[in-house]
Amino acid sequence: MEPRRMKIKVCLVGEAAVGKTSLIRRFVLDDFDDKYIQTLGTKVSKKELTVPPADGNEPVKVDMTIWDIMGQKGFRELLKEAYFYGAKGVIAVADVTRKTTLDDLDDWIEGVYSVTGKIPIQFMANKWDLKDQAELGEEELVQATKAYDAAYFLTSAKSGEGVETAFQDLAERIARDKLAKKDAA
Repeated sequence: MEPRRMKIKVCLVGEAAVGKTSLIRRFVLDDFDDKYIQTLGTKVSKKELTVPPADGNEPVKVDMTIWDIMGQKGFRELLKEAYFYGAKGVIAVADVTRKTTLDDLDDWIEGVYSVTGKIPIQFMANKWDLKDQAELGEEELVQATKAYDAAYFLTSAKSGEGVETAFQDLAERIARDKLAKKDAA
């Protein structure tokens, strides 16, 4: 029997230099490059995941299309309709060494919601390998994520810590939501 398949679009949001591109590179290619290259416009990557069944049936193959956007605010306003359209989930990325990057995520998320309505959100507190320089603690993350009924993960694109788990968890949440809506219909 052919496994169930699902296509989902996920967008990463956050300020410039929080590590969005590095997180995607770690997740898709299991690679890290510490040269900073600013994303110009958008970049799209893909990865297939297997999501365990929530309904007791067979697992679901999820084709995840991951959209990376440059972190400049003016750009976000210019292209948000095209960028966020069709997204089924969002990964909101903050840099643990810069507290303002967590505060700025509210604007990003509101921009997403204005196009998509409420969709699952996952927070990634990136650069956890630099935790000794952290300006963000878990209590700030708990506070920020509570407002969006979201989970957060402490991640490091450099070491790979938490990255696979965070993407996998979001894929599972989206798949459960989509299957529940289909069953309810």
